[in-house]
Order: sequence, then C-alpha cells, then structure tokens
Amino acid sequence: MAIHRPDTDELAGIAADLGIHLSGALLETYHAALQANFDAYDQLDQLADFTPRPDYPRQAPSIPTPEENPLGAWQCKTLIQGRPAGPLAGKRVVIKDNVAVAGLPMLNGSFTLDGYVPETDATVVTRLLDAGAIITGKAVCEALCFSGGSHTSASGPVHNPLRHGYSAGGSSSGSAALVAAGEADMAVGSDQGGSVRIPAAYCGVYGMKPTHGLVPYTGAMPIESTLDHLGPITASVRDNALMLEAMAGVDGLDPRQTGLCRPGGYVAALSGGVAGLRIGVLREGFGQANSEAVVDQAVRDAAQVFRTLGARVEEVSLPMHNQGPAIWLAIAAEGATAQMMKGNSHGFNWRGLYLTGMIKAHARWRERADELPDTVKTTMILGEYINRRYQGQYYAKAQNLARHLRLAYDVLFSSFDLLLMPTLPLRATPLPEAGAPVEDVLGRAFEMLGNTCGFDATGHPAMSIPCGMHDGLPIGLQLVARQFDEAQIYRAAQAFEQAVDWRAR
Repeated sequence: MAIHRPDTDELAGIAADLGIHLSGALLETYHAALQANFDAYDQLDQLADFTPRPDYPRQAPSIPTPEENPLGAWQCKTLIQGRPAGPLAGKRVVIKDNVAVAGLPMLNGSFTLDGYVPETDATVVTRLLDAGAIITGKAVCEALCFSGGSHTSASGPVHNPLRHGYSAGGSSSGSAALVAAGEADMAVGSDQGGSVRIPAAYCGVYGMKPTHGLVPYTGAMPIESTLDHLGPITASVRDNALMLEAMAGVDGLDPRQTGLCRPGGYVAALSGGVAGLRIGVLREGFGQANSEAVVDQAVRDAAQVFRTLGARVEEVSLPMHNQGPAIWLAIAAEGATAQMMKGNSHGFNWRGLYLTGMIKAHARWRERADELPDTVKTTMILGEYINRRYQGQYYAKAQNLARHLRLAYDVLFSSFDLLLMPTLPLRATPLPEAGAPVEDVLGRAFEMLGNTCGFDATGHPAMSIPCGMHDGLPIGLQLVARQFDEAQIYRAAQAFEQAVDWRAR
C-alpha cells in the first residue's frame, strides 16, 4: 500500500523540530520536490523483506501454569529438535526471551513487544540446533534486559532456585534459574552490564560473557551495540565450552564482528590444567563499598586452590578498574536511550540483519511510556538529559576511555594469563516486595555491577564460576582473559571444578 503523504503543515512541523524554518513558498517547493521520494518508498513497501527462514520444524508454544512454573522462569515452552547427531545432541536448551525464535512469542520482559512473533531464528538458535540441541522454550528475562535483579519482568519476579523469595539475578534471570533447577541443561543469555554473569553467580552455575563480537548478536534485541554480548549459561564447565564452540564465529550479518574473531579450541583446552598459568588476583575487585566479607574470603580461598594446583598466583593492582562503572554508565545510558528506545531497538548506521517486525512492535513503547519499569525510565531520563545538555560529548569520551581501560587491562595481560576477582560483591539478595519503594527497586537492580560492567565496555571475555556457598547461597568467582582467549578461562575453570566441591566450601 502507499505510504502516508504529509501535507505542508506536517512538513512544516517536522522542519521546525529540526530547527529549520521555511517560508510558505519554499515549503510548497519542498513539498512538491519530495513527492518522487515518497514514490520510491512506495516501491520499497511493495518489496518482500529479505530475512532467513527457520530450518527446523517446531511445536506450537504453550504457556506453563503457575504450578508448572514455580520459579516464574519459563516464558513459554516448545519442542524444537535439532540435528539427530552433533556435539550438543540430547542437550535441553532454553533461549533468553530477548532472542528471536521463529514462531514463539517474544516479550523481552516487557509489554512493548506484546503480540510480536518473530519469523526467523537468531543465528545462535540455528547454530545450536545444527549442533544437535533440543530447544525446549524461552526463559523469562528482565524488562528490556535492564536490571541485574530478577524483579522487573512484566510477568513477575523470577525466584532463585536455591532460596525462594531471593533474586536469581538478571537480566538473564530465567535462563540461570532453569539451568540451576535442572529444568534445562544449557541456556542462552545476553550480557550488557553483567547479565550472564550476575545470575550465574547468584544461582551457582557457569556463565560466560565471551569477547565482544565472538558470538553473533544477530536476531537478538540490542541494547547498545558496543555493549551487546550473547553467551552460554550451563551447569558444568564442559557444557559451557561445548555450547560456546557451537555459538561462536562470524555470520556475516552482525557488524559487532570483525576479522579478528578467532573462535574454537575451548573443549580441547579443558584438559590443559593450570600448572604454569599466571593468575593475577585483582586487588580492586575486593573490598568494595557493598562487598560481603564472606564473598571476598571465599574468592581468595579459591585463588589459593589455583596456587596448590600449580598456577602462579599473585596480587595485582589496577586503580582504573574502579572507573569502569562510570565509563560503562555513560555508554549504557546514552547509547541505550538512542538505540534501544529512540531507535526502536535496532537504530541506524550499520549493515546486517534487521528484524523489522521487532522494530515496528517496540516503537509502540511511546504510547505507554508511563508503564515502563523504573529501571528503564530513570536510565532514559538520564541518557536524554546528558545528551541534550552536552550533545553526546560524554558518550564519546566514555568510548575513548573504554579503549583506555581496555589497553590498561591488556598491560596486565602481558604479565598474566588471567585476572581473578569476585564476580559480584555480594550473594543473592531478597526480592523487593510488591509495592516496594522505588529506591529499593532501583537499588536491587544495580547494586552488584562493580566487577562486571567494565568488561562489557572493554569487550574482554569474563566468566563466573561458582566457588563456594555461605548460608545456602552461592558465591561466584570471575575469571577474565585477553580478548579471544576464552580457552584459558575454560582451562582454569575446568581444573577448579574438578579439584573442589564448591557446594561444600
């Protein structure tokens, strides 16, 4: 059908919003000149979109009852059988609900995508099925993936499987909870500030944020392209390595990926042990304002385990680590406001696969902006204010400083193979009660980011591995490596997993 043609009054309003003021005669000239351009858009409207079609048949989705979903972690269930054979044959996989699976509703934890059903599979979905996985459903995620707690999804809170009423972590809340509960073997998560590693630490599972660009983000709803990562959440190190091998590599559709991408070797690295490995215990990762002493001690005890296994373990300092959250905040607040919200999820100025149905659906957020969660509204207000007042200068400066921070970590990696620190400064916290003050809702969403968000800005691979328990709640240890050196992380994580029973520590 023909696109809407504006009249001269509408054009004048658009021009005025851009600071352009047109005389009546010039406005009529512009209006006439633009008609041929509108004709071109009519031609575009008649063309079929060009998106991949799914390769594997699938069951119609079903919504589990509350009795079938005690953790609040399932968004929907299905059955998509991958190839009969492959490295992931028989593995039950759930997909975070910000990742497109054709034929399954996609909500991204919010009302903005109500009614949206993708027609294509994300690249990672296709790759997992090609590797033999069985996709069993979609996992609940936090509202627009903008919370490190598990209390913001429009469907309700996700409970920690180890303690009901406590946070499962976010934003990949359902993904980690279902793996920890044994309802899935593996899960896809996304990570822009810690959203794979936070729920992994809270729930006692393994969560890898790979190097930025290693895993194609194609078909997942972006937040901010320079922060977007997809990664595996699993119950064992080996499964995590298997899953990443299936997911990684260039797909030709994601501009986040470059020719530097070097996937593979993760499973082979599992047998390497840690003898001779150089591990730096990052001083600034401990003793933060909200650090729990039991967390810091458990991680230091875990560092001693690596020492007894033959690694060279030394304390190292990088004061700039503490500037990571401020650098990340400017990128996340201004970038997400521009891309995820004002850009209707995808934004502009990049080549690759655009999910036009997602763009159309999410654009409706403007009609119900008052219903957005406080985590999103406060971020948008901050991002819009800073951008209007300072015209993007701080976003640009933060991107420059992210490069500086990346180089500072790389200097450490000239002497060390891995950096070690707590994933989070604290263990899982109680979920805010219904009607809790906004201060509590926001606090529970962002209180744990100190050691995770900076590595989204720098792009280094970082993994949370469970290293202990205290009072029934898990403690996560974070290992960070050089870019595209995930194999070193898996090498150390496997040695630790085989050497200790973290549940007994």
